[in-house]
Amino acid sequence: MDRMQHTNHAKAWEFAEDRAFARQSQTLIRVRAAAEQAGVPQTSAAQAELLSLMVTLTGAQSVIAVGTCSLVETVALLEGLRDGGQLTAVDSSAQGITMIRDVFHALEDETQTSLRAVNADVNVFLPRLNANDYDLIVVAGDAANYQATLDQAPRLLSERGTIVFTDMLSQGGVLDAADRGEKTVAMRAFLESLEANEEFDSTLTPDGTGMAIAVKR
Repeated sequence: MDRMQHTNHAKAWEFAEDRAFARQSQTLIRVRAAAEQAGVPQTSAAQAELLSLMVTLTGAQSVIAVGTCSLVETVALLEGLRDGGQLTAVDSSAQGITMIRDVFHALEDETQTSLRAVNADVNVFLPRLNANDYDLIVVAGDAANYQATLDQAPRLLSERGTIVFTDMLSQGGVLDAADRGEKTVAMRAFLESLEANEEFDSTLTPDGTGMAIAVKR
């Protein structure tokens, strides 16, 4: 790939991001602004839009959002559910769960979706959930969330259920061979683990800061 192609790819990413940002709902705009004001960076608008669409594409009615202060991802999934089904948000951080509960409280009179926000470690909470009950799982935040959730996903997901991992490129760190940051190293190892997992068909996409989408075989 030559320099012009690299430039065009960068421009395409910016174009898609700008379009998605302009299309955000007022709820997402408020949630993003509140989170960033609190010093909590959020996912790209294009990635959030794709997550919402994934709910429609998969026909999901029961969704788990695993994250660390991942408010935009969580609200995007809620919007994708379109007043139906169930959304369970799992966050081990005190700040994150407080913000998610505040958002859920503000929206509970505006949606028919069943909302549940749980402050727990994924290694403790996910094994307690019923098997084959979930159509879609989305994972974000701390590196520790990724492999722990993948380990539980075959049991939790319904037939042909889908799991999506965001920030797979670790804010671009995975692209830099010299980057040895904790999450970057973890994402490189996790990508190898996911691609070798015989219980899922998966693909890596460059949307946002990188997404891996895996479907249960």
